[in-house]
Amino acid sequence: MADGPRQLLALAEQEAPGVYAVRPLTPLSETALITNSPEDPSLGSELRAELATADHIDLLCAFVKWYGLRVLEDSLRAAKERGVEIRVITTTYIGATDRHALDRLVRDFGAKVKVNYETRSTRLHAKAWLFRRDSGFDTAYVGSSNLSKAALLDGLEWNVRLSSVATPAVLNKFEATFDAYWNDSAFELYDPDRDGARLDQALAQASGSGLMTDLKINLSGLQVRPFPHQQDMLERLHIEREIRGRNRNLLVAATGTGKTVMAALDYRNLSKALGKENPRLLFVAHRKEILRQSLRTYREVLDDASFGELLHGGEEAREWNHVFASVQSLNVRRLEQLASDHFDIIVIDEFHHATAATYRRVIDYFKPQQLLGLTATPERMDGLNVQDEFFDGRIAAEMRLWEALENDLLCPFHYFGIPDGTDLTNLGWQKGAYADRDLDNLYTGNHARARIVVKQIRDKVSNPGAMRALGFCVSKAHAHFMADFFREAGFQAVALDSDSPAGIRTQALADLRERKLQVIFSVDLFNEGLDIPDVDTLLLLRPTNSATIFLQQLGRGLRRTETKPVLTVLDFIGQHRAEFRFEEQFRALTNLTRNRLVDHIEHDFPQLPSGCQILLEGKSKELVLGNIRAQLNANIKTLAKEVKDYSTPRLADYLRESRREVKELYKSENSWTTVLRRAGFVEEPPSQEETALLKRAHAFLHVDDPERAQAYLRLLADDAPTYEALPPIDQAYARMLFFNLWDNAGGFTSFQEGLDSLRSQPVFRDELQQLLSYVIEQSDHFPIPLSGPHRHIPLKIHSSYNRSEILAALGVARFGGQMPRSFAQGVQWVEDIQTDALLVTLEKNEKDFSPTVRYKDFALSRTLFQWDSQNAIAENSPTGLRYQHHKERGSHVLLFMRRYKNTDIGKSHPWMLLGPAMYEKHTGSKPMAITWRLEHDLPADVWTYSAIAAG
Repeated sequence: MADGPRQLLALAEQEAPGVYAVRPLTPLSETALITNSPEDPSLGSELRAELATADHIDLLCAFVKWYGLRVLEDSLRAAKERGVEIRVITTTYIGATDRHALDRLVRDFGAKVKVNYETRSTRLHAKAWLFRRDSGFDTAYVGSSNLSKAALLDGLEWNVRLSSVATPAVLNKFEATFDAYWNDSAFELYDPDRDGARLDQALAQASGSGLMTDLKINLSGLQVRPFPHQQDMLERLHIEREIRGRNRNLLVAATGTGKTVMAALDYRNLSKALGKENPRLLFVAHRKEILRQSLRTYREVLDDASFGELLHGGEEAREWNHVFASVQSLNVRRLEQLASDHFDIIVIDEFHHATAATYRRVIDYFKPQQLLGLTATPERMDGLNVQDEFFDGRIAAEMRLWEALENDLLCPFHYFGIPDGTDLTNLGWQKGAYADRDLDNLYTGNHARARIVVKQIRDKVSNPGAMRALGFCVSKAHAHFMADFFREAGFQAVALDSDSPAGIRTQALADLRERKLQVIFSVDLFNEGLDIPDVDTLLLLRPTNSATIFLQQLGRGLRRTETKPVLTVLDFIGQHRAEFRFEEQFRALTNLTRNRLVDHIEHDFPQLPSGCQILLEGKSKELVLGNIRAQLNANIKTLAKEVKDYSTPRLADYLRESRREVKELYKSENSWTTVLRRAGFVEEPPSQEETALLKRAHAFLHVDDPERAQAYLRLLADDAPTYEALPPIDQAYARMLFFNLWDNAGGFTSFQEGLDSLRSQPVFRDELQQLLSYVIEQSDHFPIPLSGPHRHIPLKIHSSYNRSEILAALGVARFGGQMPRSFAQGVQWVEDIQTDALLVTLEKNEKDFSPTVRYKDFALSRTLFQWDSQNAIAENSPTGLRYQHHKERGSHVLLFMRRYKNTDIGKSHPWMLLGPAMYEKHTGSKPMAITWRLEHDLPADVWTYSAIAAG
């Protein structure tokens, strides 16, 4: 009888006479858990088998060891001989990597290796292999194993084997995330000849055996690059100078987030902007240690070991070109020896000291081209803000907390919102805050609330006797009451305030550091003297709905230290007035819009930076949700009452007083004029035409480039020129304005006819003029004009546009042709200018989060963007070929992106123009996953939310 059919398991080529490719014991289409137990195959043997048939190999691990590499060396050598690309990402974490193992990966096995040299935090814990095959049978291993002998052979390691057949979505995410890391500037390509000494030093420093001291620096020749949160602040600083003409600016960022690095990078940028090589610089601080560290930072950033000289105590400046001076050394005699305009740039650290006579003397005397103040806390001891006194009330750039947390620059926090049973609904309300006297009367002497605070500390803090806590109080009396209560409860506690003698303050801080004290209570902790890195617990004992103050309070405890795993924040929440707003502090923590904040609170904040958590306990969740929902649902009656109470018929004044967002006025087809009518400030009834126009006012909330705003304002003026009299660029802006107001042409037969109709609408024009003047002051991205073949198009790179403006600017919307209202697709081929406009929405599925949707359109780096074409586009179709060969065919691609489909007020979200894009590569067909290279870097904040793994 003949044998039955047998399954063909593999087609293998001879690797050597009689030797065929080995196969993994786990079939390529299956998943498995490998534990290195005697019953399991060892991870090392499975990896050798995987390596033998892979066409592309990616490895991600915290460290690489010589003996781990030796386990795989034959398989790696065979892969190199087959021409397989090998990419490895690793770190200098705890100095565990063997340099000669990395050298061998590069030299002997042809691998491309990238290293993260960051030592302040562990940026990479992942351990994973990805094996891609031209057959489509990709596999991956994710688990606990670094590339070491113990991990691969005999350690108690767990690793999950994945496959593109059984877990395709996970493999897609793996590939996309690895590529995002690979393109992240934090991971630097390693060349043994060029970078060996740098790696040796970094490994020694990470292991604690090679700490750098004093002013000695390692000039590697590699340009210092900012983290995304630093780049974001530098970009906003650039806008203040270039767009708004402000040459005195304040930069606010938590201690430990690299303010001095930002100042040095800003100096490097200004050197180009001012057209001077190394313009004269004065850097002022009050301590020798700060000056020495700052000088070293500037030398590293400028890659110049001889830059700058110190002026303090026993050191004198000689050349007076780049001086790092203690404020005490800049006495009247020294100042008189220098011209007031001697320095081009002056940087003043810890600017909250600026009201002191020594600082004020320097600020008042010198007249630099640029003044930059640095501080973690703009609050002064007297409760005022330095931005009000020195910077016309403006902070040029303030750190976005989530960006620093995402980049592991701050200690992660555990925030607990705890109901305390207090009723604040009958307290007085003045200028957007509770009356301090009423708060003092409510909290001082409130033993029941104080007992809750003590109980929660014992419940939430692992070792209350060893904690280092700061308590933020309402008043001096409240601080002293809390200190007395805590002492009676067995804690070592003191109260400090502006009346406390300097000696007592200094001793209290020393005692807190040494754990002789557990808690300091104060009403005015916003000063540099209380910058204690080891603070691990914050007690928020007074309500604040100011995001700035809330972030400053958090900043007191967010410093990273080796002994502090997490910052514990206990926020005691009462029943608040309707005017109080929880949303500001939670949006500062999470970078969420209002509507999405409600959703995240309901689901207990599922997506926070690594290591962070927000827990709203008991009734506090109900109180916070109710408060934010009430603000979301503020109707026209509420808004009109506020306008009456504030007596502010001008839009900007009302928004400043009420601290509302401008878009709140434009929900449900409302407008500023509608609110004013309800409040009695506008008496004449609206015409039918005015009502229709006011419903379109919301379509101008996103205008964020001055040229467009000014063009619109000229067209809205009483003496606006005719359409025919306008230069071509202004005619284009007129078409954008027209279709933004009437996206179906409004029954008009010409642009002039539509613009003429606005002459009889003075109330609407006044609102739009106020609105445009306001929103342009809120913009925080620098607009870059299009160039080359697109220079005549009135769109700016990194500015935002709605559908009507985009189609009008590109010449698609026209009389007798397509109307913006009829446009629904996400792509538009514009024949006249041979350009594909691609309109991308990042987060398409807003209701039900899907892990697969996130990996369709995303940024791989600040210059690379992966985009999925429409499903019908095949790689060999006319459109697919046009995408691939646009450069040689002379056509162009403009990429537009928005994060969400709709705004908080239910309107369509505008798109940001990311600029011209060039085809790099693609995978797949129907749809094609195309990687585009952007001509201009993504703005830092956009990169943070558009990347799979930014930072």
